[in-house]
Amino acid sequence: MSRHADPALAMPRTLHRLALWLACFLMLSGCSSLPVIVPDLQLRSGPPVQLEGARGPLSAARSKAVLERLGSRGEDTGIFERHLAREEEIVESPLTTGNEVILLQDGPATFQAMYAAIMAARDHINMETYILDDDEVGQRFAQALIDKQREGVQVNLIRDSFGTSGTPAAFFQRLIDSGVRVLEFNPINPFMTRKEWALNRRDHRKLLIVDGRTAFLGGINISSVYSGGSFSHGSRVRPGGSPPWRDTDLRLRGPVVAEFQRIFLAAWESQRGDPLPARDYFPQLEPVGTQVVRAIGSSPEQPFSLIYVTLLSAIGSAETSVHVTNAYFVPDPQLLDALEAAAARGVDVRLILPNEIDSSLVFHAGRAFYERLLRAGVRIHERSGVILHSKTVLVDGVWATVGSTNLDWRSFLHNHELDAMVLGAEFGKQLQAMFDRDLAASLEIELEQWERRPFHLRVKEAFARIWAYWL
Repeated sequence: MSRHADPALAMPRTLHRLALWLACFLMLSGCSSLPVIVPDLQLRSGPPVQLEGARGPLSAARSKAVLERLGSRGEDTGIFERHLAREEEIVESPLTTGNEVILLQDGPATFQAMYAAIMAARDHINMETYILDDDEVGQRFAQALIDKQREGVQVNLIRDSFGTSGTPAAFFQRLIDSGVRVLEFNPINPFMTRKEWALNRRDHRKLLIVDGRTAFLGGINISSVYSGGSFSHGSRVRPGGSPPWRDTDLRLRGPVVAEFQRIFLAAWESQRGDPLPARDYFPQLEPVGTQVVRAIGSSPEQPFSLIYVTLLSAIGSAETSVHVTNAYFVPDPQLLDALEAAAARGVDVRLILPNEIDSSLVFHAGRAFYERLLRAGVRIHERSGVILHSKTVLVDGVWATVGSTNLDWRSFLHNHELDAMVLGAEFGKQLQAMFDRDLAASLEIELEQWERRPFHLRVKEAFARIWAYWL
């Protein structure tokens, strides 16, 4: 977890922050730990997977037919049978049918779609974000929210206390004065907390819901650092000479939006925010597409991270491919084992990781695992020319996740995260095409070359790895 920073300055700033945080953790809290996942993540005997439509649960026969249709259009894979029933036991939210899923690449396209949805709002706008900067993009969104509130559209905003720590209080006061309900998630100041103080628990989700009918989620914060496109030739370099940020988001419509709405409202309630004004938060949602989607909201308050366990299960069920794009890769032992075991089964395991990010510690901590993974047959590619911030996984071409979760201890243990799981070859082909474009712009790391890396890089990796739990 990090605020935006000049990569050249990230190491000293991060070290200073970590030192302060570590002192607080040692005094105020014990260390959380990841759950030990038993090896039998395979299908257990039990009821068949049931899907939900716009008007409630589908019959067992209809659910089976939908899953068979999804599987028949993809690669020859048993992931549906081997994984979904197990996931059904883990994740409380249902698999929903009848959704439309639009894949959005980078800030310009995502901001444009979000802004258009906000301007079309008629009843309410619910937004949850880690970073909301007082810059050109942040001010544009803030003004749009203020304008809609003045039109009678209720705007409710959850902003993380740490992620927005660099944003002036006056920025949020202006929103509050206009009638926008603003909730500071887990305030850094212990005297402002509304529940038990847990400094290390942060809201890393990025969610926008408009009128209970359209939802946006992914990795993009509300900040001008995302204002450059990563593939457009005309916007390769952002103002000031820094590289563009490469990110991925989704726009969703259909029954699954109600599940994301429940997650937002649950977060507001768990933070003991003031009661929200009555609005039509759960309108009747008709089928608008063919996509099968599950909303996964992970939280440290749960017994274990839902996205962590379901990712391990999906990778453990993979038969043909596991294609991962992720910004902050600091894996725990079980995730490492799952990736290595998949490669040992002959699965094509490929990771697209950053060539540069906004945290030097995270960067070198992730690289500390390269040699082990390369020896196991995992192929690693580093994305060039951008600051990679995407968080996507595609398994067997038919099981996909897009969201806010990084593959690191912080996302799995300390953060509130939000992801969408999308089933089927139709969306899988779109995500694969995006993966292939990133792959073409990446440099593959070869084992022989990696073993010859300079000694000073090995020292940085060893040092950074010590901090893996806290990054």
